[in-house]
Amino acid sequence: MRTATILLVEDNPTDILLAEEAFKMVDIPHTLHVVKDGVEAIKFLAKLNGYAHAPRPDFIFLDLNLPRKSGHEVLRDIKAKEELKSIPVIILSTSDAPDDVEHAYRNHANCYMVKPTNYDHCIQALNNLLKFWSNLIKLPSA
Repeated sequence: MRTATILLVEDNPTDILLAEEAFKMVDIPHTLHVVKDGVEAIKFLAKLNGYAHAPRPDFIFLDLNLPRKSGHEVLRDIKAKEELKSIPVIILSTSDAPDDVEHAYRNHANCYMVKPTNYDHCIQALNNLLKFWSNLIKLPSA
């Protein structure tokens, strides 16, 4: 199995730390990249301003409540670009509001997950998601 490249778009330092620790425990080989707002996510994906050598992510874990450009706006931008729209985008949010869920799926999110508050649940959820996306389904090549 090849190493998956994951982009985490998250502004909360505590959530970043939790995700980084949880990703260390998952069974799927991966490289994790973190950007802290929506504008930086778009720069990373477009390989602009210091991200010229950024890899194309295999998966994007996207928070909705981001500074400068919301997760909903980032999702819309990703799914509007032919070269990016095949990347699975997993919304990882504290919000379980029906409007957020519906809005995310209407904008072609591939998955919507409410952030687990428990560390063990977080590891288990990330493991399950990565196993699903890496082992059970076939994704298009980049």
